[in-house]
Amino acid sequence: MSAAPTRLFHVSDVHFGVEDRAALAWFAAAVLAERPDAVVCTGDLTQRATHRQYARAAEWFAALDVPVMVQPGNHDMPYYNMWERFRRPYARYGMLEAAVGSELALAHAVIVPFDTNVRAQLRWPWSDGVVRRRKLESTLARLRALKDDPRPKLVACHHPLLPAEDGRRNPTIRGDMAFAALAEAGASAVLSGHVHRPFDLMRARGNRPLRMIGAGTLSTRLRGAEPSYNAVTIDPAGTITVQRRDFARP
Repeated sequence: MSAAPTRLFHVSDVHFGVEDRAALAWFAAAVLAERPDAVVCTGDLTQRATHRQYARAAEWFAALDVPVMVQPGNHDMPYYNMWERFRRPYARYGMLEAAVGSELALAHAVIVPFDTNVRAQLRWPWSDGVVRRRKLESTLARLRALKDDPRPKLVACHHPLLPAEDGRRNPTIRGDMAFAALAEAGASAVLSGHVHRPFDLMRARGNRPLRMIGAGTLSTRLRGAEPSYNAVTIDPAGTITVQRRDFARP
């Protein structure tokens, strides 16, 4: 195993269609200068999942010229083609298809996918996450298979699994159950997006701690924080360090 630490750039909610081009250029310049081992995007590549928006997203990610792992977000399913939304919700990724929901194995970390999206739901806001038992079991099965692997296991999903503070209503249906199960199965951290505000929290359920790491946005859809991304470093001993990087406008 390499003695050099593993470095990830964790980005989310780039929202091509309403992207912040200056922030995207800033992020791309950092990738070019620092050459992280991979870029992990935790969803909402597009604003309305149009073919044009996906083409622009695919071109931008390809130009980064580093391994990319992509998790889908609620904005990444077609809005205007209901047949496609329900039958082939992630068919428009095109050049990015191989990066969607694929596991990423690096020198000192394994990133395991977990899809928290649903095609439709009878509540508001309908964009919030839902944990489906079938999807959770798939992620848990992979974590169990990695039980003897000494590398930290990071789970990548779009929606935070717990609310910002304990005691508040959880926007992600069955998120508490998923959080506890992932912690029990040996996950070290969960990478997510969706809320457009970065965070780095250590939480626990059933006396098992699990780190929650959220990336902000690189779009113009700001919610009280400037565009940002996370530089995540995992050293050979398995220690995870997160540096939040905020875009400073000229």
